[in-house]
Amino acid sequence: MGLPMIPMLPLVAILLATSTLSQICDAQNSPQDFLNAHNTARSQVGVGPMRWDATVASFAQNYVNKLKGNCKMVHSGGPYGENLAWSSGDLTATAAVKLWVGEKPYYDYNSNTCVGGECRHYTQVVWRNSVRLGCAKVRCNDGRATIISCNYDPPGNYIGQRPFDISPFQVPLSFNKRVDHNM
Repeated sequence: MGLPMIPMLPLVAILLATSTLSQICDAQNSPQDFLNAHNTARSQVGVGPMRWDATVASFAQNYVNKLKGNCKMVHSGGPYGENLAWSSGDLTATAAVKLWVGEKPYYDYNSNTCVGGECRHYTQVVWRNSVRLGCAKVRCNDGRATIISCNYDPPGNYIGQRPFDISPFQVPLSFNKRVDHNM
């Protein structure tokens, strides 16, 4: 009695699905994905778009390559502003930027401080003077975790400076002003 015939179609479908998933993951980590996520957050506060910079991206790639051995997030101390993100699994460009932008509720514009949580990753994303962006991603040597670094030129988060200005048209009007009826 011979072995039963195993249809090949499911195997082909699995390979195709795996190949497609791999392409989707790679596509979610392109320079444009990093730029789109950053520029969306920047446009929400009236800050102009960033552009991709190969020199800044090269710095980011060289640095995360050094981190993949121990897979620990340690800032480079380099010449650029820097945001790092770590995940025990695969982290996409968009998801990393979403983590940083998720700090927005903790940034208090009036006091120019973080209130109730960390906000400096967010303020670096929207820092008006940072106009060149370079990001990189590595899978750690454990084969599972990933680290993403985005670097910003010029750097932001200077003490005493605001990341962006709110125009007078964005400030809520006060309806508690005294009205003079003798006019």
